[in-house]
Amino acid sequence: MKKEIQPKYYQEAVVTCASCGATWKTGSTQPKLRTEVCSNCHPFFTGQLARLLDVEGQVDRFYKRLQAREQYVSDKKEREDEKTSPERAIADLEISSRAKDTLSKAGIITVGDVLERLVEGDSALLDIGGFGQKSLIDLKKELRQLGYELPEA
Repeated sequence: MKKEIQPKYYQEAVVTCASCGATWKTGSTQPKLRTEVCSNCHPFFTGQLARLLDVEGQVDRFYKRLQAREQYVSDKKEREDEKTSPERAIADLEISSRAKDTLSKAGIITVGDVLERLVEGDSALLDIGGFGQKSLIDLKKELRQLGYELPEA
């Protein structure tokens, strides 16, 4: 072993636990050491497995991500419910503007109004002047694509 290239060895180096504050002495090349968790406070050694160690806010960050995910899921469900809402306006549907105008002149402005008419049968909508078979087919196709349950004639 060459002299003067080896690090200085401390027989009485002090180790301090950052979690519980426990200290003990050991041999090391550094005079002071710090650990995050020691055998006095680690849940595996103490038997308290339910205890959470929050190092640098990891638990808080996890709960924030969990809350953001729950918010995303609830917003997505709300948007899906809006898509099949009977209060949805006919103007929002992708049908011809002529069919939209004809239905609005007849007093049918929401999808709920259309569904009520369809309960009576296709003829209830076909009796409206200017609303023909093609418009009815397009309207039904659009409603099915959006997830509406159409009544059987």
